[in-house]
Amino acid sequence: MHVVITGASRGVGAALKAAYEAEGHKVTGTSRAGGDGLVALDVSDAGSIRAMADALGDAPVDLLVCNAGVYLDKGHALDDGYPAEMWAEQLAVNVTGPFLCVQALLPNLRAAGGKVAIISSQMGSSTLATGNALIYRASKAAALNLGMNLAAALKEDGVAVGIYHPGWVQTDMGGASAAITPEESAGGLIERFAVLTPETTGCFETWNGRAHAI
Repeated sequence: MHVVITGASRGVGAALKAAYEAEGHKVTGTSRAGGDGLVALDVSDAGSIRAMADALGDAPVDLLVCNAGVYLDKGHALDDGYPAEMWAEQLAVNVTGPFLCVQALLPNLRAAGGKVAIISSQMGSSTLATGNALIYRASKAAALNLGMNLAAALKEDGVAVGIYHPGWVQTDMGGASAAITPEESAGGLIERFAVLTPETTGCFETWNGRAHAI
């Protein structure tokens, strides 16, 4: 199996890469800087995404994991935070990036009858609106909506799309007091990706297999 994982230099992305490689799969992992066995990819740059796709050529992709993401507005206050440029940057990475990666790798996914996993967050669920982290929440809600629409658009091609909450993970984003390790999250996500089918396309699930309210 050939797995492409964006944002694979640390956290859940790195744990996913390590787990798939340990199982003997071919993994193309990416990071902004590249190096250390990773392909350089800035998911906010359409040219960078196109270059990555060109480098893969016509190699089939069995699974694309859109994991790269940023959380720039943590701790911002409504009165004076959330500047316009932060909205543009965060949406470019968390929403436009996954779309452009899927679009660029469509021939590869179709060739394999592959799958797409979009890492969103429970913070994008309208049932958990708490009035903070407005940009991050909006971007993850948009990623969720994007995944559901891609699922509908690609169903006839046999390309299944799932959207996932990775859990509250002990990463730079989640903090040291988070509930689970990157390895625990990755292990659960891999199980979810494995059972994703055209029949379950468009699902929004947690890392440990629970359906999540939209």
